[in-house]
Amino acid sequence: RSDPAAFESRLEKRNEFRKQPVGHSRQGDFIKCMEQKANTLGKQPMSRGFTKDKTLSSIFNIEMVKDKTAEEIKQIWQQYFAAKDTVYAVIPEKKFDLIWNRAQSCPTFLCALPRREGYEFFVGQWSGTELHFTALINIQTRGEAAASQLILYHYPELKEEKGIVLMTAEMDSTFLNVAEAQCIANQVQLFYATDRKETYGLVETFNFRPNDFKYMSVIAELEQSGLGAELKCAQNEDKT
Repeated sequence: RSDPAAFESRLEKRNEFRKQPVGHSRQGDFIKCMEQKANTLGKQPMSRGFTKDKTLSSIFNIEMVKDKTAEEIKQIWQQYFAAKDTVYAVIPEKKFDLIWNRAQSCPTFLCALPRREGYEFFVGQWSGTELHFTALINIQTRGEAAASQLILYHYPELKEEKGIVLMTAEMDSTFLNVAEAQCIANQVQLFYATDRKETYGLVETFNFRPNDFKYMSVIAELEQSGLGAELKCAQNEDKT
């Protein structure tokens, strides 16, 4: 709405992606690998610096905010993490419920991270309310031994009473910076909380019909949303 020209430009790029002779992705072996990895979630290796069993009480005094409103808690959460080098969010109950319900049937997905040259794919795998990400190349080369490089922690303890879910993250800073981790986190809402059947349909295809899944479809959706545009611009500026 604010920039029709930019929106049209993204639509043109999306059409260009669709015209490219991408074909079907060869994912049979990859899906088998992901199934094996899913069986080891919770026991899988994590990159150095990650916290095992990271609870809300370890970072937030729940008792002290029980008399606060949802908006006040949101401000406290944002102020606490604003000075920290990490990703965080306060998710409305309705949106989280949609994401959570979809995650039960589609616990795995692929997202695209803009790089200076092209894109790098990251695989997301839900384990309870934790969402683990690791680079696709990491899984393809290391299989179930591939370590998590980003974990999004969702805390629904205040959902029933306050109508919000708190989220924060940990990342392996040797692979990702905060802006890149934020881009990945934003794609969780892009694909799992969308009202567009075509967008969530990519998640369903990845989980139920992996041989029909096309990697470039993810990039097309990301380009249309504009989520990666700011990150791409920053990377290009760094390059120059």
